[in-house]
Amino acid sequence: MYSYLSQRRASFFTDSTRGTGQLQAEVEQGLWEVVSVGLVTADGFDNLRSLLDPKRRRGIGRHQKQRPRHAIGRWSLLTSHPNEDDNSGTSTTDPTEAWARQLLKRYGIVFRDLLKRESLSLPWRDLLMIYRRLELRGEIRGGRFVSGFTGEQFGLPEAVEALRAVRKDPQAGAQEIRLSGSDPLNLVGIILPGDRIPAHPSQQVIYQNGVPMASP
Repeated sequence: MYSYLSQRRASFFTDSTRGTGQLQAEVEQGLWEVVSVGLVTADGFDNLRSLLDPKRRRGIGRHQKQRPRHAIGRWSLLTSHPNEDDNSGTSTTDPTEAWARQLLKRYGIVFRDLLKRESLSLPWRDLLMIYRRLELRGEIRGGRFVSGFTGEQFGLPEAVEALRAVRKDPQAGAQEIRLSGSDPLNLVGIILPGDRIPAHPSQQVIYQNGVPMASP
C-alpha cells in the first residue's frame, strides 16, 4: 500500500483495491500496517473507524443499515516533515525506523518483552538494528533501565531522566493514574503482575505509585 500510495498520492479504497489487484481484506491489512506506523492518513475519521471496528467492516448488528464500509474518503501519505528527533533535517521514510520511533514515543523505554503488547510489531532483531544506530547517533540511550527483563533496552533521554528522578525521590511518582484498558500502557498481565485486563475502552487500569491496582 505504501508503494501504491506513493505513486497515486491519494486514493479511495475501491480505487486502491483495483489498482493493487488485491482482495479487500488484503488492502485493509496493508492500510492498517502503514497507518499504525504513522505513514498514511485519511481525510476523514470514517476511514479510520472502518479499520478499527471489525463489526463495522463485516456489517454486523447495528452496522447493517449504515453505508457500506470505505464508502467515502481517501487515503494518502502523510506530508513528509523533518523528524523531530533528527537534527539533520531529513525525514524518515523507512517503515521499520518509523515504527521503532513510534514505540519509543509510546513507551519511553523499549525492550523485547514490550512487543507482546503490540499486535503489528516487527521482529525485535529488525528493531534492534535501528535502535543501535540511533544510539550511535546520540538520539537515544542504551542500558538497563528496567530490572527483571533480559536483553538490551533503549530509551528516550527524557524518559531516562524521568526514571532517575523517581529513583532519587520516590514521592515524585506518588500519584494515582487511571487509564483506559485500550491504552498501550495497559501492561498488566503482560510485563506487569496481575491478571490481564482486556484492551477495551470500557475497562480501566489504575496505577498507584507506579504499581497496578485492581481495576474498578
